[in-house]
Amino acid sequence: MYIKQIIIQGFKSYKEQTVIEPFSPKHNVIVGRNGSGKSNFFAAIRFVLSDAYTQMGREERNALLHEGTGAAVMSAFVELIFDNSDDRFPTGKPELILRRTIGMKKDEYSLDRKNATKTDVMNLLESAGFSRSNPYYIVPQGRVTALTNMKDAERLILLKEVAGTQVYEARRKESLKIMSETNNKREKIDELLDYIKERLAELEEEKEELKEYQEKDKERRCLQYTIDHREQAAIASELENLEEQKQTGVDDNDENSERFVQNEKDLEEISNEMSQLNQQVEFLKVDKRQLEDERKEKAKAKAKIELDVKNISTGQAAAQQARLHYESESKKVQTSIQEHEQELEEIIPEYQSNLQQETATKSELDSAEATRQRLYVKQGRNARFRNKRERDEFLREAINSSYSDLAKVKAVRVQTSEDIAELESDITNSEAEIAGLQEQLDSRSETNEAMLNQVQEAKAHRDALIDERKELWREDARLDSVMRNAQSELRHSEQELSHAMDQNTSRGLKAVRDIKREYNLEGVYGTLAELMEVNESYRRAVEVTAGNSLFHYVVDNDETAGKVIEILQKKKLGRITFIPLNRVKPKMVNIPKAGDAIPMIEKIQFDPLYEKAFQQVFSQTIICPSLIIAGQYARSHGVNGVTMAGDRSDKKGAFTGGSVDHRVSRLQAVRNVARWRDECDTHKARSVEIKRTLERKDQEITQAVGNLQKVEQKKTQQDNSYGPLRQELRSKMASLDNKKDNLDKKERAKANIESNLKSLTDQQSAHEAEMASEFKKSLTRDEETQLENLSSTVQDLRRQLSETSSTRSDLESRKSILEIELRENLRPRLDQLKAQEFENPDTNTNGTRSDAKQSQQDLKRITKSHDEVTRKLSETDASIDSLNASIATLQQRHADILTTQSTIARTIEKSQKRMEKSIQKRRILTQQAAEVATKIRDLGILPHNALERFEKTKSDAVVKRLHKVNEALKKYGHVNKKAFEQYSNFTNQRDTLEKRRSELTEGQASIEELITVLDQRKDEAIERTFKQVSREFASVFERLVPAGRGRLVIQRKADKQRDNAEEEESEDEERRESVENYTGVGISVSFNSKHDDQQRIQQLSGGQKSLCALALVFAIQQCDPAPFYLFDEIDANLDAQYRTAVANMLHSISNNQSQTSSQQNGTQNSVGGGQFICTTFRPEMLHVAEKCYGVRYLGNKSSSVVVVDKEEALKFVEGEKQ
Repeated sequence: MYIKQIIIQGFKSYKEQTVIEPFSPKHNVIVGRNGSGKSNFFAAIRFVLSDAYTQMGREERNALLHEGTGAAVMSAFVELIFDNSDDRFPTGKPELILRRTIGMKKDEYSLDRKNATKTDVMNLLESAGFSRSNPYYIVPQGRVTALTNMKDAERLILLKEVAGTQVYEARRKESLKIMSETNNKREKIDELLDYIKERLAELEEEKEELKEYQEKDKERRCLQYTIDHREQAAIASELENLEEQKQTGVDDNDENSERFVQNEKDLEEISNEMSQLNQQVEFLKVDKRQLEDERKEKAKAKAKIELDVKNISTGQAAAQQARLHYESESKKVQTSIQEHEQELEEIIPEYQSNLQQETATKSELDSAEATRQRLYVKQGRNARFRNKRERDEFLREAINSSYSDLAKVKAVRVQTSEDIAELESDITNSEAEIAGLQEQLDSRSETNEAMLNQVQEAKAHRDALIDERKELWREDARLDSVMRNAQSELRHSEQELSHAMDQNTSRGLKAVRDIKREYNLEGVYGTLAELMEVNESYRRAVEVTAGNSLFHYVVDNDETAGKVIEILQKKKLGRITFIPLNRVKPKMVNIPKAGDAIPMIEKIQFDPLYEKAFQQVFSQTIICPSLIIAGQYARSHGVNGVTMAGDRSDKKGAFTGGSVDHRVSRLQAVRNVARWRDECDTHKARSVEIKRTLERKDQEITQAVGNLQKVEQKKTQQDNSYGPLRQELRSKMASLDNKKDNLDKKERAKANIESNLKSLTDQQSAHEAEMASEFKKSLTRDEETQLENLSSTVQDLRRQLSETSSTRSDLESRKSILEIELRENLRPRLDQLKAQEFENPDTNTNGTRSDAKQSQQDLKRITKSHDEVTRKLSETDASIDSLNASIATLQQRHADILTTQSTIARTIEKSQKRMEKSIQKRRILTQQAAEVATKIRDLGILPHNALERFEKTKSDAVVKRLHKVNEALKKYGHVNKKAFEQYSNFTNQRDTLEKRRSELTEGQASIEELITVLDQRKDEAIERTFKQVSREFASVFERLVPAGRGRLVIQRKADKQRDNAEEEESEDEERRESVENYTGVGISVSFNSKHDDQQRIQQLSGGQKSLCALALVFAIQQCDPAPFYLFDEIDANLDAQYRTAVANMLHSISNNQSQTSSQQNGTQNSVGGGQFICTTFRPEMLHVAEKCYGVRYLGNKSSSVVVVDKEEALKFVEGEKQ
């Protein structure tokens, strides 16, 4: 086992955490300048392992903390990590971490990161080989010098410490103290025995007189007992009578109390019922006022509509007369129109036939005249030309000219045909439009009826929504009244609840509810009273058991509780006790399993989530039928017992009970608050819902009114649109007539064009035929015949045309007259009459009928609504009367119960007064009985026949005889009444003291024997230690100084007169003397020879003294080896050769766990190995070191330790020399 690693922080010059790289299990050397922190490094290890830093005050602890500039260091720690691969520490782990932490107010140890006491740490170190009697495994600066300058006597004390004689001295001192106390006790016992013997001699003389006195006193006590017994029996009989009277009175009083409590409950129920009925009456009165106002409004609206209906009925007669006149005029016009149209229908076919005949005749006439004309022209033209060529040229020019004329005529014909087609299309469209307009005019009444129905539906929808809103208003008004009442009851209930607790708790509960709502804390559940349900019969027992715990708040964990408490403290809102479920751990209780012991937790209903909280409060309580049974279970099972009435027996023995006011209940108050709070929340939520519904109804009504306005506006627009519609119809019809006239003109023009086109075509064909014929100066015979025939044909056709034209002209004139009459007179007149029907209300019976129908519907609707309101008003009046009757009945019942309560209260008061008198008398009798019982007890032990001896004697005779006996006892006044008792007590005390004195004598002998054994063992330990140290000193000195020899010399008291030569006598003779004769231990050495005279240490040089001191240290360590050694500059005062020897020795010990070395005398010694951590300013140790470290000063009083190689360490040491 060895030190593996060291971690330092805040200790002296090591401010920052310094983690030193793992040490070698062999030889480690640390170098550094003076003041860099080497000694502080060794002090840190001593701080953890040795007793040098114990029982420190505040200033001493502060001195160990770093004191540089910057932030103050409040605590420091030093941690040692040991390699425990050899299981030297009995922990079973490969490493052991030992830490000591110190601060201004703390000093703590820890083992493997777990807290430990200093005693545990020291015991563990001793188990691993760290001996308190041998602190030389740590050699700080100055220790070698102190050993060098140590006197022989001091060296002996050191040897005794190494031998462990402190343990023997402490036990010997303790034994001597015990022996001294034993002697003191024996002296006191001897004094008491002498006094007891003298007193027993005196009591022997007093015993005879006491016997005579006792006989007389026995008789006196029997007589007194007889008198007292008779008095006690009389008092008991009277008390029994009082108890019977009390029980009867208590039963009657309990019955009256139960009746009184029941009547109080009945009164409370009646009051609540009356309050509810009064509230309902107020609601009905509010409804009645609203219904009366609504009925007035409905009556006004009904009267207005009835007046409108009357006015409409009056106007219908005039409208009917105007309608008859209109229908007569309209009928005449329609008849005339039908006659004209019929006549026109008869003329038009004839006219069309004549027109076609005229056209055909005219066409034939034109053709004949054209042919005749061509023949005439040909006849005259042939005379002008001399030959065919001239004629053909002329004809060719004429044909060419006719082509141009034909093209123009054809173009005109095409344009005319297109115009005719366009006019026909326009006429068709106009006729369709006119038919549509006419249909709209004809369907006006149906459209008006449909539009009127839409208006009625919109009004009905609006009225229905208004009625719904009124119902919501009424409900809202009722709800406001209910909420005011509920809030009043809530305030009253909260006030009653606040009286059941202190003000801070009341404020705190309200604040916690607000905090829960504001911060949305899901883990804040509620008080125990709010989270439980209890049967009414167990309510009083639960309240008594819980006490103020009823108002403890249950939360999910301590974090939630801390957050709420922080807010309460910050805002100063009161105090609350919280029960965090994660911290509650209910104790297991031995609940008795019996029929008369009911666990209270079983009678409480709660959510399993809160079980821990309820177990914490109620699991240790049982419900018992009586307080006596509760007390028995409290003593036998360690539980709290409580009765149904609330009397309580505590497991510690206290009883609590008495009269309580059954009308005051914390749980009931909590329930009332919760009930009214829930009711307020419900009503509030309903009020918010109603207001939102009202807002939606307002929006719906606004939308319905808007829809109604739109429908009415649409109806108005429709009514106003018939005038423009009729005007449009007239305009369309006029346009249609014009188009038809234009069509006639176009058709006539087209006929003329066709005639001209035929004429041009015939002329062109004739020219072409003429060009193909031969040239002659005159016509051919056929042509002449044709010419003659054509002349007679033309005359016939002209005559025929004239006749046809005359007939057609007459028909056309009549047709025009009829059409003009229809267009200009009859149809405008009919249109005017229809316009008057639409525009004039006197003649528009459709509008009057629609208004009358609408008014009748409105009247019917308002009448129905008025009747409904009247019915509701009647029902409300009936309900108010019924409720008033119920209230009157309840008031009468309330008054009767109050009268009964007064009677019961007087009865209870009288009973209580009787009970008080009885109790007072009982108290007097009980006091007398107690006095008599005291007298009887004071009589002491009586004879077995004390009662029978004077049982038949009269009381007067007993009193007289008692008087005589008392007179006889007066002469024994000087007798010691307790002589027998005192004699017995003193005898017992004498036996006890003699037995105790024997025990003390035996104990003193054992202690003396123990002291002798301790002295012997101490001497043996000192002698054994001296032998071991002396032998190891010689061996170590020989290794350090091979040419020399050294030994330890014990000094005795008898040696003070001897010379130095006598001191060198054999060790066998020295050990024969007692250890008590030892006065010191000297050192005798020779550095040059093993056979020369040896010198005392006082005669040596400084370096030689230091080497001797080191040899002694090594010898002590070899006698009591440690796992490792810490040396701080032990080679400072040594010469170079001795420094090398010491370094080689350290190197050899660290490299050999078990090495055998031979001494000159041939004996074998075992040299224990171990780990060495040394500081030095010399190079010798560095040459043999396994690992080197350097301590560096960082400034600001801070140090650090780093690993350096051997060359760097040697350079540092050489630099320090220079």
